[in-house]
This record gives sequence, C-alpha cells and structure tokens, in this order.
Amino acid sequence: MTSVRIPIARLSDPQAALPEYFSAGASGMDLAAAIAAPLTIEPGEHRLIPCGFAVAIPAGYEGQVRPRSGLASRHGVTVLNAPGTIDGDYRGEVKVLLINHGKTAFAVEPGMRIAQLVVAPVVRVEWEPVEILPVSSRGAGGFGHTGT
Repeated sequence: MTSVRIPIARLSDPQAALPEYFSAGASGMDLAAAIAAPLTIEPGEHRLIPCGFAVAIPAGYEGQVRPRSGLASRHGVTVLNAPGTIDGDYRGEVKVLLINHGKTAFAVEPGMRIAQLVVAPVVRVEWEPVEILPVSSRGAGGFGHTGT
C-alpha cells in the first residue's frame, strides 16, 4: 500500500479532529464537524460545515470529499457537490457542503463524523485535437444506452 505525507494544520481550535481512518481497510478518512454548538439542517436545506483544519495536498494529488453512507441511508444527508474536490494548491479550511434530502430536520453535533476524505492521484490531460475520433462499440450512446 502506498502512502504519502501531507502537511495538515489545525486552525482556530487545537482540539479539532484531524481526518482519520476508522478501519484497517478504509479508503476514506472520516471528517468531523468543527463547530462549537449543534446546528440544524432542515429538509431541503444545505449548510457549509467547517472541519477546523487546512491541508497542503501535493502536486499530482487531490482530496475527494465524499458522503458517509450511514448518514445518507439513515437520514438522507449527503455531500451536495459529491465528490467535492480539494485541489493541490488550496490552502483554506476544509469544509463540507451537506444537504438534507430527508423528511425531518438533521442535527449536526460538534465532532460528528460528517463526510470522508479520499486522497487520490490526478492525471493531467493534454488534449489532442483530431477531425474524427476512433470508433468504439458504444459510439455516441449515452444516458441509459447500456440498459441500466
């Protein structure tokens, strides 16, 4: 398994939880809400939740902020812009944009695990303009073309 060292800094709260793997096989590190008091997300509402830290993701990597499946399945709460991207040159506070798709209000508690962070390699693209694209068996079929 490959690992990469990434600088991380707690911001205003020295007790803010840093991202953490909660099982040996986890791909994502849980992100916790760095809030002083509970806050409520009403059905259909979205809120930007601070995590209390900033990171310096190295060139060639990105951070992907993804939903936690338990919050989504039990409460209908998910990451609105999933996956959110933390670019390698961003140095601001990591925040999670949560939305409540559920039928009842959802309370975010201080320190609650609200999302997960996956750090992944990024490939830079150089476009090669052509007149005609190579043929594929699928062609231009999309949006349900494969039957699912």
